[in-house]
Amino acid sequence: MKTLIATLALALMTLASAFSGVAHAQQSSQDTVWIQVAARASLREAQAEAQEFAARLPDVSGFALGGGWYGIVLGPYARTDADRVLQVYRSERQIPRDSFIAFGRNLGNQFYPTAASANTEPQPTVESPVLEPIDPAVVTEAPAEPVQTTLPDETPAEARRSESRLTREERKDLQVALKAAGFYTSTIDGAFGRGTRGSMSDWQSARGYAPTGVLTTAQRQALMDEYNAPLISVGMAPLTDTKAGIALKIPAGEVTFDRYESPFALFKSSGDLGAQVLLISQPGDKRTLYGLYDIMQTLKIVPLDGPRQRSGNSFTLEGRGNGIVSYTEARLANGEIKGFTLVWPMGDDDRRARVLAEMQTSFERIDGVLDPAAGADAPQNVDLVSGLDVRKPRLSRSGFYVDAKGSVVTTSDVVAGCARVTLDHEYQAEVAFDDSAAGIAVLRPVEPLAPMAVANLASASARLQSDIAVSGFSYEGVLGAPSLSWGSLQDVKDLTGNAGVSRLQLTSQPGDAGGPVLTTDGAVQGMLLSQSKSATQLPEGVSFAANAESLRSALSSAGVTPKDASAGATALPVGALTRQASGMTVLVSCWE
Repeated sequence: MKTLIATLALALMTLASAFSGVAHAQQSSQDTVWIQVAARASLREAQAEAQEFAARLPDVSGFALGGGWYGIVLGPYARTDADRVLQVYRSERQIPRDSFIAFGRNLGNQFYPTAASANTEPQPTVESPVLEPIDPAVVTEAPAEPVQTTLPDETPAEARRSESRLTREERKDLQVALKAAGFYTSTIDGAFGRGTRGSMSDWQSARGYAPTGVLTTAQRQALMDEYNAPLISVGMAPLTDTKAGIALKIPAGEVTFDRYESPFALFKSSGDLGAQVLLISQPGDKRTLYGLYDIMQTLKIVPLDGPRQRSGNSFTLEGRGNGIVSYTEARLANGEIKGFTLVWPMGDDDRRARVLAEMQTSFERIDGVLDPAAGADAPQNVDLVSGLDVRKPRLSRSGFYVDAKGSVVTTSDVVAGCARVTLDHEYQAEVAFDDSAAGIAVLRPVEPLAPMAVANLASASARLQSDIAVSGFSYEGVLGAPSLSWGSLQDVKDLTGNAGVSRLQLTSQPGDAGGPVLTTDGAVQGMLLSQSKSATQLPEGVSFAANAESLRSALSSAGVTPKDASAGATALPVGALTRQASGMTVLVSCWE
């Protein structure tokens, strides 16, 4: 054991010399990181603990963390070296198990071994609203008695006497911390029975203490510091926003106030995690609340996958995807809608859960509500809602209903490689059949729909030079409704002689692909295919469509029976044809 520690210490000293000693803590290189091993609410206590670590480990420094906290760190190291050092020191129990990688930008003035600054970059501040100084007693749930400058060792009898002065809530906090560390599995009741004593003993053994089953004052402090390390690492601090009328705690080390843009107070990421916070504040009623619920689900920061609930005067939204986890809650009371959104990176669930719980329990409605005109001078963009990006599909094309249950025929390329396929951006659909060679796909809605109109497939081909119309979302849904493009039937086969594809004289847009090709009597002659990406450049206005027989074959494979057009039907007025075509045409979107 001593040989391994000595070898590691020698390697660490070599790394330290490569960084030219502790003076390199002043550098702001993105490749330089630290290992935080402890945090204390007393400067003297932190200095004493730093000295204890320095007596057995190299590269020990101490820095202010903000909010009255002082951190003891090892380093600086290159990131890859830091990961290895963290792993070895943990396994040797030289540092606490909850030690973690820290970044120089979160470190303030250096208090050990010199008073030099560890970070010349300005610390993140919230200019408006007010970010209050953190109250260590609130964050750490420490005992109410004054914290000694240096917590002394205690005999079991002394530990029992100091333990007897704990309040019931403080006892429950210790049980919560033991449970979070994986040592306690029973009820959080503040009663120190056999189960709690056993978990204390197990925790003491795991941390290198004598397993007495009674925690000393110093051990209780170490346990609570271990439990609160996730909050300390992100600079959790109280915030009061008088404009929004909200008070709560936020991860102030990872986000900073950006701007107001009704109904949000936006806090952008200021750290390496990429976290974001929104405060929600607006006057309104239940209809306003439900409208906000719908709008939030169109934003990129609320991924599609995840539970969501709306009931009465409140809603919650959780989304996971695209590398983030997003949680939103909002409630209507006294004509005011207030809440918040937390956006966090995936893969950091334990810390996210602690931060979210702290935000939820600290959330308080105070006087005031955000002015609905806040941010009215911001640039407008159809792709933004209150300054936030709207979620957009990777690809959108047209399709059309072929039965009363809402089955849809569309082009094959719109369903390729999609995590999710929707109809009109609202209804989820599944791929029932896909023939990429023919360019035809058949979709089935997850829940049955009731289309306004259903395609009637022609039983025979129209005559050459007949007028035809294609109904489609030419600009991939930007206009909100399909439009008709007019042309003519040029041939009942394509340029290679394929009798399943018709050639059209038609000028179309990419979004029209998948739309129905109709003759003037309303019969569907086929489906417009996507433009070919072959090396051959065709003359302008040449388009192709899968004919009605090809569609029947695809529908049969999907188990769908289409309706047939009536023979000898007369031409419809343009208005009636437009209404029929619009009723059967649907926007098909592919989402990543």
